[in-house]
Amino acid sequence: MVARCPGISWDDLMASDTRGAPEFLKRDDYVYLGSEPLDVERYISPDVFRAECEKMWPQVWQFAAREEELPDPGDYVVYENAGRSYLVTRQQDGGVRAFYNVCLHRGRKLRTEDGCAADFKCPFHAFTWEIDGSLKDIPCRWDFPHLTDEKMQLPEATVARWQGFIFIREAKEGPSIEEYLAPLPAHFKDWHLEQCWTSIWVAKVVDANWKTTAEAFMEAWHTIETHPQLMDYLGDANTKYNIYGDNVNVALTPYITNSPHIPAGTLTEQQIADIAAERTGLDKMSGYERVIVKPGQTARQAMAEYNRQHYGTELGYDLSGVSDTEMVDLFTYNVFPNFSPWGGRSLNIVYRWRPWPDHERCLMEVRILSRAPAGEKPARAVPMHLLGEHEAWADAPELGRLGFIFDQDMFNLPFVQEGMKASKNRKLELGDYQESRVRHFARTLDKYLG
Repeated sequence: MVARCPGISWDDLMASDTRGAPEFLKRDDYVYLGSEPLDVERYISPDVFRAECEKMWPQVWQFAAREEELPDPGDYVVYENAGRSYLVTRQQDGGVRAFYNVCLHRGRKLRTEDGCAADFKCPFHAFTWEIDGSLKDIPCRWDFPHLTDEKMQLPEATVARWQGFIFIREAKEGPSIEEYLAPLPAHFKDWHLEQCWTSIWVAKVVDANWKTTAEAFMEAWHTIETHPQLMDYLGDANTKYNIYGDNVNVALTPYITNSPHIPAGTLTEQQIADIAAERTGLDKMSGYERVIVKPGQTARQAMAEYNRQHYGTELGYDLSGVSDTEMVDLFTYNVFPNFSPWGGRSLNIVYRWRPWPDHERCLMEVRILSRAPAGEKPARAVPMHLLGEHEAWADAPELGRLGFIFDQDMFNLPFVQEGMKASKNRKLELGDYQESRVRHFARTLDKYLG
């Protein structure tokens, strides 16, 4: 039995909920994966990065776009990662296909930014393809008697769709998206992220390996030093960690409750609710009314009731039977290698990390999904707000107080990357439980790299 943090546990909180939580949130699916250190080379070596590009990225399902980014026929998203470039394109029949974003004549990229098109004409010599990838026109066709329409069909990647997310995979063979994501389809079936749209989307290039950056969001206990202002209302070390197969894990972090590092009784339940509203900016939102903690009620229970109104009744959804944990807690799922959707019925954030363009930098993206009113079609996604080199996450006003929290995380990461290069023993020592998700994905990556 691996040690757990003393004090109130995730299971204790589940038992105190006013409505029963789904069974999968109660189960303990932690797997002990050993205590051996990780080698820093996996983060700093260009050889490891090349192996990832050759052996791993082509074989895995990658989150490429959301449905609301390309709602109409001819809409396309340029998705790029690990040296590949794709045109993820909405078809006339409503389907989605992903073509390699490369002219088959002289190799120029057909598009460099998202848009809508009746066809794909190369800006170099005007070779042109229909949006279904079939050849439309070759100027001076007389000079290309050796090229047939069949030969000039744009190559394409495999596409899959789930709850508003669009995935691509370079390899033709492999597990279905449902098999790859398991158990997400079962866990998310009542959370309906297909009802949502990308209302906020901010990204920044980080001076750290994509895994270094992703792993900073795979455990909650760094809060004690990196985010001390959260400890009054975030149960960081109470977090429950579960592991599922090779591709999925989750951190279930209690919210609107003290960190176990805060002495019991330091704050009243009303103070916890008030501090959470002030420090998250909830109290500045239009229509906000103070969350009142009734006698015998916890701050967490009171906030759950507030969220049922805010995320349910106001949007036309009946959330009266939804558990407290689904209304307030943070369910940070990770899908190998670089996709992190938050579950639940309140705050649905999505992270994605991509090499940008090498082993020493990555692009981190933060999306916030908003739910459309019941019966209405989700709105078109907002465009990505790419922060400049000298801009902070807090400079993105749409993030509100979250921007400061991301800046706290990002402050560490370049120094982690530099520190690993300077390491004498070349090893990273992980906790058995709280950093089990880091070890989990390291093992999965090793299965691809051999």
